[in-house]
Amino acid sequence: MNEKLNQYVAGVFARYDGIKSVDELKADLLADLQERFLELKEEGKDDETAFEMTVDSIGDIEQTVQEVANLSRSLERQVLTNFSSSNLSNSDFAGVTAHKGEFKGSALRGSDFEGSDLTGSSFKSSDVREANFDRANLTDCTFSTLDLTDSSFNKSTLVRTDFSKSGLNGVKFKGVTLTDVKLTVTDLRKTIFDHCVFDGVDFTFSDLRGQCFDGLTFIGVKFDKAALNDVTFKGATLKNVSFKGGTFSKKYYRAIKTISFDGAMMDKLTYAALKGIEADVSKVTVI
Repeated sequence: MNEKLNQYVAGVFARYDGIKSVDELKADLLADLQERFLELKEEGKDDETAFEMTVDSIGDIEQTVQEVANLSRSLERQVLTNFSSSNLSNSDFAGVTAHKGEFKGSALRGSDFEGSDLTGSSFKSSDVREANFDRANLTDCTFSTLDLTDSSFNKSTLVRTDFSKSGLNGVKFKGVTLTDVKLTVTDLRKTIFDHCVFDGVDFTFSDLRGQCFDGLTFIGVKFDKAALNDVTFKGATLKNVSFKGGTFSKKYYRAIKTISFDGAMMDKLTYAALKGIEADVSKVTVI
């Protein structure tokens, strides 16, 4: 009869072989069932009755096993995607799915993340120079306080992505819509924005001197207290865009006068705000 119990338990756990926590549950359950079976035999029950009563005593064990297996797999995925403080230079992560992955403080120079889904992942304080994030999903990712020099973000998904206080020299954003992206306190003088749309982006306190935004679209964007000397917005579209300086920031307002808005289109509120701080909006179309 012990063999029959073994076969019963093996059948229940067959789908979950190899999951450590489930294997432990299987061993414990089998021991308990064998003990219960012997107790019933000592009470005078025949083998079949004792077996049926033993099995009935554990209730809906299959649901419990499934819950344990799901939890175990979730924990295993968390371990699998924790690469913090690792040397992963030139690694191939193309096409992977790693939600909430941990890549903090890691060496990732030259690594390939093309087409990956990295939703919620953190790369904080890592070396990510020359990395490829083309067509990657970077929703809710953190790239703050790290070096991204010469990395590529061609047609990437950037939603609530945080690039604040990072090195972005030579970084290429091409064919990208940046939605609620944080680019604060960042040197962006040598960052390339090609065919981009900026929706809710925050550039507060960033260095944008000499940056070219010609022909691009800005909706609900903040350029508050940013360094804007000689920036060009020729032919750009600006709606609900903020250019606020400090209360006594003469340097900021002098920089505003060096910006070229020639041929730009902007809503009445943005136009009025810029005109109020003496920006040259003489060649702007109000929409």
